Amino acid sequence: MSEKVLHVKDISFGYKKNKLLYKDFNLSLHVGEIKSIVGESGVGKSTLFELILANLKPTSGTLTCKDVSQVFQDPYSSFHPSYKIIDQIKDVADTTEIEKYLKSMDLDYALLEKLPHELSGGQLQRASIVRALLMKPKLLLLDEPTSALDNVLQLDVMKMLLTHLDEMGMLLITHEADLASWCSDEVITISQEKV
Repeated sequence: MSEKVLHVKDISFGYKKNKLLYKDFNLSLHVGEIKSIVGESGVGKSTLFELILANLKPTSGTLTCKDVSQVFQDPYSSFHPSYKIIDQIKDVADTTEIEKYLKSMDLDYALLEKLPHELSGGQLQRASIVRALLMKPKLLLLDEPTSALDNVLQLDVMKMLLTHLDEMGMLLITHEADLASWCSDEVITISQEKV
């Protein structure tokens, strides 16, 4: 069995005591696996990522993960508007292998010399994926990473991401059930828990 990068055991969490988003929830993920979290808005998909990132603490249960990085839904909010993209990548990652990752995302290095607003949403999202991959995570959290892209580009970006599965495990939040079932080893549907 490949290396386990995420282990969620019996966690419970809710913003209100009488309304849990999670009750005794379990999840594990290994290098080479991609699992998708699907569900309606407001059921706690993004909250799960906040718990994994330790920005929130579960009320019970345990959660452990290896080195993690994240790709956000809105690439414009994940880059500072007044700094070149390449400088923002260098701030958090070693760029020795950047050409390999740029090639896998079909991006030119010259684009990284620009400011975020000078790129299209699709280009900027692929740059944010390059940044996340260069951080060499064992666990990559993908929060609706293709929602701002057209259908053809969505598929292309997911295919590019899947080429890196030998290096990490991926957890994907998506509203796209077809995308989830196409790319995932397992699809986990989250529904509102009423306690």
